[in-house]
Amino acid sequence: RRQDKTVIRILFICHGNICRSTAAECVLKHMTSDMPDILIDSAATTNEEIGNPIYPPMKKALNRAGIPVCPHRARKVTRKDYDFYDYLICMDRENLEDLNWMFSDPEQKISMLMDWAGKPGIEVPDPWYTRDFDGCLEQIVIACRGIYDTITSSPQTGKTR
Repeated sequence: RRQDKTVIRILFICHGNICRSTAAECVLKHMTSDMPDILIDSAATTNEEIGNPIYPPMKKALNRAGIPVCPHRARKVTRKDYDFYDYLICMDRENLEDLNWMFSDPEQKISMLMDWAGKPGIEVPDPWYTRDFDGCLEQIVIACRGIYDTITSSPQTGKTR
C-alpha cells in the first residue's frame, strides 16, 4: 500500500486543527526529530478554522513543555489524505465518526489517539471548551509516546494497528 516502505505517514485529526491535532503533530515531530522515515501532519474535520495558525493558548502550553511549535495553518482532511497516510489518528469520537462517514475506513487506518496509550475509547477533550490546554497536552504526550514506542520497536515499518 505504501509507495515507500521505509516511510510511516501519520495524520492527526481534530475538529478545527488549531489545538489538539496540531499539538500532537508538534509533539510527535519533536519525539521523532532524528527519524527521517516518518511524515507527520494534522488536519481538521471542519472548515471553521481553515488557514488559521495554532491557537495561542495551545502554543503557550507547548512552549511551557519545551516542545517546539511547528509552522502551521489549519486545513481540512481530504480523500487524498486517506489514500496517502498510513494512520489517521482522531482526538475524539466525533472526529472518529466524521472520518468513518467520509471514508468508511476499508483499510482500518483510523484510530483514536488514546488507543495508542492503551486507553481505547478515551477521548482527548477539546481545550477550546475545557480551557485545560496543559492537561490536554499531557494526554497527547502520553499517547505520542505510545506511537513512538510502537513505531520504533517494530522490526519493520508495517501497519501495527
